[in-house]
Amino acid sequence: MNYYIVIPAHNEEAFIALTLDSLISQTVLPKKVVVVNDNSTDKTAEIVTAFAKVNPFITLVNKTSEAIHLPGSKVIQAFHKGYETLDENYDVIVKLDADLILPNNYFETIVNIFEKDPSIGMAGGFAYIEKNGEWILENLTDKDHIRGAFKAYRKACFQQIGNLKPAMGWDTVDELLAKFYGWKVVTDAQLIVKHLKPTGANYNKTARYKQGEAFYTLGYGFLITSIASAKLAMMKKKPQLFLDYIKGFWKAKTAKTPLLVTAEQAKFIRSYRLKKMKEKIF
Repeated sequence: MNYYIVIPAHNEEAFIALTLDSLISQTVLPKKVVVVNDNSTDKTAEIVTAFAKVNPFITLVNKTSEAIHLPGSKVIQAFHKGYETLDENYDVIVKLDADLILPNNYFETIVNIFEKDPSIGMAGGFAYIEKNGEWILENLTDKDHIRGAFKAYRKACFQQIGNLKPAMGWDTVDELLAKFYGWKVVTDAQLIVKHLKPTGANYNKTARYKQGEAFYTLGYGFLITSIASAKLAMMKKKPQLFLDYIKGFWKAKTAKTPLLVTAEQAKFIRSYRLKKMKEKIF
């Protein structure tokens, strides 16, 4: 199976070489890697260009956008810019962050997962962060969720869900839509990915309500949003975030912000979420 990778990158000079090193060391190499230099003011572009000179499958695309880092929209707009440069000769498309170190067998394992079961639409490993000299699980999500930092999609699944949504919540709605269309989402605990920069490290204060807005645009409704907000705030060990998330939800509802899904999809999502919550309780 051929796999293509798109890496949005904004001021990643401290990490991008480590990420590219781990890609050129894969036991099954990617056919194409596109790094989208999104308005960087550091040496990101120079580092990528140096890798591209000795690795023909790596290319650099430059993009100009606002420097402000709002979760979701900026990174996916950069992903779209890179994806537009690719042809259709891939079996798997990967959205990858620029601050990761992947195990050498990462994509060999991912390809094997897809090859063994044609109903699997998405696959990925788990993110680990360094704390007190040890690499520990970055435990922000359920074990059946693939982190947005390393999403691998079967081509047919990617096309059916309609590419990635340029909004916060894109890395949740993609999985929910995949399940809506009958695809399986698979995680492999043996695939340990070192996440060099903590999630949300670049988000500024204007992003504080975005999570609640995302819950609204996913079609969650108030009950599921309240439960999800409480859970996420506790996982981040910042209880005060619960109020920010709820405020974000109501701001989006009051403004009649468009949903990322259809009414039918939203109904499926609410049913699916409630089912998962009941399973955990009972």
